[in-house]
Amino acid sequence: MTSKRLATFFLAAVSALLMALPFAPAVSAAQNARASVRVVVAPDGSGDFRTIQQAIDHAPPEGDGRLIIAIQPGIYHERLTVPQDRARTTFVGLGKDPASTVVTYSMSAAAAGGTFFSSTVDVEASDFEASNLTFENSFGPGSQAVALSIHSDRAILRRCRLIGWQDTLYAASGRQYYDHCYIEGAIDFIFGNARAIFDHCEIHTSGAGYIAAESRTTPDGLGGFVFNRCKLTTGDAEKKSYLGRPWRRYSRVVYIDCWMGTQIRRRGWDNWRNPANEKTAWFGEYHSTGPGANPGQRVPWARQLSAAQAAAFRPQKFLAKPDGWDPVAGARSKLQ
Repeated sequence: MTSKRLATFFLAAVSALLMALPFAPAVSAAQNARASVRVVVAPDGSGDFRTIQQAIDHAPPEGDGRLIIAIQPGIYHERLTVPQDRARTTFVGLGKDPASTVVTYSMSAAAAGGTFFSSTVDVEASDFEASNLTFENSFGPGSQAVALSIHSDRAILRRCRLIGWQDTLYAASGRQYYDHCYIEGAIDFIFGNARAIFDHCEIHTSGAGYIAAESRTTPDGLGGFVFNRCKLTTGDAEKKSYLGRPWRRYSRVVYIDCWMGTQIRRRGWDNWRNPANEKTAWFGEYHSTGPGANPGQRVPWARQLSAAQAAAFRPQKFLAKPDGWDPVAGARSKLQ
């Protein structure tokens, strides 16, 4: 056998051996330098780790690829942190639906020392993805209590449930895309200053309050929440909700092609007890439908958008800059 053929044979054998190992990377044909690591979490010890945080902390390095944490069905009473040095982390629930795999904890802002310390799951790393599982803060009424906090650019959540009461989701920063998710709460339960799209999601109010509390701080800031083709539901139509209120003065929230139930107040928007916010907040709707859609009775300082104005907030337009990111077209890892 020639030296060249011997080298080829040796490389093929090593490659086959690596692929057989428990943490062997799955190498993409298009990007063979970007390897992924897949591990399994199972509390009964049948997987690679018993807890999700152990998998985050101790899974082998993934290089420039992705750490895929496959989570067996069950209820995980954990508080999780995905640190900045764990970029490209994916959580995948292995159950039949998102309710089969639940990450839950009960922690109030008062007990934690502040709202931003109360999260059940805190994501600090870029390119985070999650699919087919539930994030919950079970504290309930009486305090801010965050289920999921995301400081992550190019974050994608698909078919996930986010459950809380006040401040359920802290969409803090970066570009974030929520696809066919279920988000439940009562007071300011989607808040922060991410550039976030909620696409075909169910937004469920469990009590009287406010859906969105966005916190853009400058008139030219890129942040904003866009609800695109969402359904706004409730468990109690007698407990009324506003579409949003300005957490910061240049708050921006837009609803496009959304169905709204009877729980949505006719005025739609609140100024957070400060009339000056009416001159700076940027709140809009386009083609709202359902019994909660009342364009003629909205506050006069909110906008009814034209088709051209609404087009600027469609997912592939709103999230593209600066790198052309397009989560709608499948800019995500293969969930293995």
